[in-house]
Amino acid sequence: MDKETAETNLGDARLNRRLGAMLEALEQRPGQSLPTAFQDWSNTKAAYRFLSNENVSEDKILEGHFAASALRIQATEGPILILQDTTEFNFKRADPDKIGFTKSSTGRKLKDGRFQKFTICGLLMHVSLAITPDGLPLGLTAAKFWSRSKFKGTAELKRRVNLTRIPIDQKESIRWLDNLRRSTELAGEPGRCVHIGDRESDIYELYCLAEELGTKFLVRSCVDRLAQDGKTTIAQVMERTPCSGTHEIQFRDAKGKEQRAVLSIRYATMTVRPPIGKQKKYINQELQIIHAEELNPPEDRERIHWKLITNLPVKNHADAVHKLDWYSKRWKIETFFRTLKTGCRIEELRLTTINRLANCIALCCVVAWRVSWLTILAREAPEATPAAVFTETERNLLDSSTPKLRRAPSRNLAFYVRAVARLGGYLDRASDPPPGTTVIWRGMTRLADLVEGARISRPPAGTCG
Repeated sequence: MDKETAETNLGDARLNRRLGAMLEALEQRPGQSLPTAFQDWSNTKAAYRFLSNENVSEDKILEGHFAASALRIQATEGPILILQDTTEFNFKRADPDKIGFTKSSTGRKLKDGRFQKFTICGLLMHVSLAITPDGLPLGLTAAKFWSRSKFKGTAELKRRVNLTRIPIDQKESIRWLDNLRRSTELAGEPGRCVHIGDRESDIYELYCLAEELGTKFLVRSCVDRLAQDGKTTIAQVMERTPCSGTHEIQFRDAKGKEQRAVLSIRYATMTVRPPIGKQKKYINQELQIIHAEELNPPEDRERIHWKLITNLPVKNHADAVHKLDWYSKRWKIETFFRTLKTGCRIEELRLTTINRLANCIALCCVVAWRVSWLTILAREAPEATPAAVFTETERNLLDSSTPKLRRAPSRNLAFYVRAVARLGGYLDRASDPPPGTTVIWRGMTRLADLVEGARISRPPAGTCG
């Protein structure tokens, strides 16, 4: 693959070179342990030193990638969808205090009737991923890593204090605002950005910050906020709003089966008021509400019911459907997380401190993005030149590994991506969907081994092989 040297800028030349070498090794063997990825002890030891270096942080590792993301955004036209979400990485360690904890959990019931309580070792990552409306990943635009050190008293605090009265900068929710601000600044054109989040991003401060920055948002709401004159709520207004029409969607359920659903669409523009405890600090917002509820859902799954809130214009039924389509793209960030966890196998890393883990995860984020980018690029631009992605040696090896019946006269990017996917176990039958990230990262691992085997078997220069 093209290594995009612009994404490996740490300032220090030696760290820069080491970062580039580590990215190449991890990209060639995603999901492998560090010793397997780096092949020998000297390279593995250098990798451990790099991850432990006090001058290295996840922000510095991703700095070059963020800059490259900004260039890709500038090279496109039209809206940019910036997806935000949080994921957890759980680890088993003999000394979990060196990493921290993500949450408390309830275990088995003890003999005295109480339930066993324990905390889970790990860290959390909150990222923003920029994509085009067609779903092509453009790169990460912001990232934050952290863990929680204490849980004692949290439940009691929620019972005694109205959390809406706690300043946003004293809560973890501030990460949504930080990423919105950083992503908007990185893109450079606030009016093009549409920040998309799930129900956890339904934060009134986020609405106000978006207005301040001149950018857009589209989030799934979970709070029935005060609306209009303050004597009613969003839900009550939407109950009186007539249906504007229906819309049919196709999706895969939790078991991977194709499903169809017909949604009843309602939309309305209304004044949304801040929580009572914040009305002196924040002003009312004129926002658009979209509700999409499934008609006649099957008995074996839950009814689809999306409640969206946005500052984008929604003037008719087509606009409402368009925003629903944009929100459905939020699943792309879940695919990115799945690639990190199942492809790069983050939770199998044996690193013992939070700083080393965060640095390694930051490196793997670039690898996971490249796998996602290659997967979608092959679908959106199948006729693109393969030389922009694969070296000549890689293309020759993929040509040799492709069955004769599959060797097309026009060998575009899609041809070589399918060849990589076949190395990863993709059957490539006529009825099969396009290859996904899992078979592609498996195929990239095997392709790296083929390249290494070809290099070893090549006669030394100056000999008559």
